[in-house]
Amino acid sequence: MIERYTRPAMGRIWTEETKYRYWLEVESAASTVLAEDGVIPLGAAQAIAQHATVSATRVQAIEAEVKHDVIAFTTAVAESLNAQGFSAESRWLHYGLTSNDVVDTAQALQVKEASTIICAGLVALMAVLKKRAIEFKHTPTIGRTHGIHAEPTTFGLKLLNWYAETGRNLARFDAAAEDMRVGKLSGAVGTFGHLKPEHEERICARLGLKPAPVATQVIQRDRHAAYISTLAIMGSTLDKIAVEVRHLQRTEVREAQEYFSEKQKGSSAMPHKKNPITSEQISGLARVLRGNAQAAFENIALWHERDISHSSVERVIFPDSTILMDYLLAKTTDLIDKLLVYPERMKKNLESTGGLIFSGQLLLDLTEAGMLREDAYRLVQSHAMRSWKDDLIFREEVANDRSIADLLSPEKLAHTFDYMRQLGNVEAIFKRVLGE
Repeated sequence: MIERYTRPAMGRIWTEETKYRYWLEVESAASTVLAEDGVIPLGAAQAIAQHATVSATRVQAIEAEVKHDVIAFTTAVAESLNAQGFSAESRWLHYGLTSNDVVDTAQALQVKEASTIICAGLVALMAVLKKRAIEFKHTPTIGRTHGIHAEPTTFGLKLLNWYAETGRNLARFDAAAEDMRVGKLSGAVGTFGHLKPEHEERICARLGLKPAPVATQVIQRDRHAAYISTLAIMGSTLDKIAVEVRHLQRTEVREAQEYFSEKQKGSSAMPHKKNPITSEQISGLARVLRGNAQAAFENIALWHERDISHSSVERVIFPDSTILMDYLLAKTTDLIDKLLVYPERMKKNLESTGGLIFSGQLLLDLTEAGMLREDAYRLVQSHAMRSWKDDLIFREEVANDRSIADLLSPEKLAHTFDYMRQLGNVEAIFKRVLGE
């Protein structure tokens, strides 16, 4: 991922140096377990654990000749041991292992570290969404369906909905990350031709991983597809939030907007502009996550016990998707935390249709008062369509209709157009989501 969208802690996980450090950690854990079982000399395992080093620059130089990254890695590590007088011990490096025993197991360690950061980002976003949902719990705003004014809601409920969805994403992500916390050291076709299953179990335990119950030369890629697609779902939630902010910031709406600093510029040509650039960036980068999910799906079907078609793809989609998710969570958290909210504008928009948004409540009240529902619907709709067409005050039009006044007193009609009546269950919804 380009530097523009990379936060340092996440970026470091996916550097070549870190990757080879994890490869060496797997090699060392394997050597230690094999030495404990008498398969290789104890001194060799100790030399690998205490003295082996690896340089990404040296690995890359060797790979340019041998065209195989794991061979280049083992050669570079052996060189580091040889240079320190451990030539005899270096021959036990990578004993009984195949390339993907190291690569897949080490990748699981990288994903595990990246997942810890992402999980923290989700928790931080939930905290901000909860805080602001409570802040605007009882702030009336218009609910829109199909982009058209529907009935009143509160801005807090909008935020609470995002909070609940982010909670579901956290649960999904925890499951996907746990499913990725597996290693495999079962050899070239997964049959433990050179190591034993108990070796794999002990090596994985040393690394904080679980062994894959069954594998070919690689861990099966349904796990990886589930993980990447979960990141795509999470990105789509952030996109959803960003799209709503973009809508609310439109000039005709102006109910909320992104924070705009004093020195910030909105347009090179129009000094008045305050554009929702953060929200647009979130929406754009979420598309990359969804695209990466498709690539992860394609990686599931490999030839026989494995081919290498998935490898090049994962060198891109795992760093890019985790780095982008880390970035997008931070951006969205900051967006919500600093979001400027305008309750007075919300109230103005609520009242802009002269009470049309209470047509459903009027329908129910007339039905309850004795009018047939079909008759009530035709009557209310006729007033609503005329008020809309001729820019009349719907509330006044229905108050002047004798057939309505005969059934609903002025007091009852006022109750029909009462915001608080529509929003009487907000507290109950919050308790459903947040508890007491």
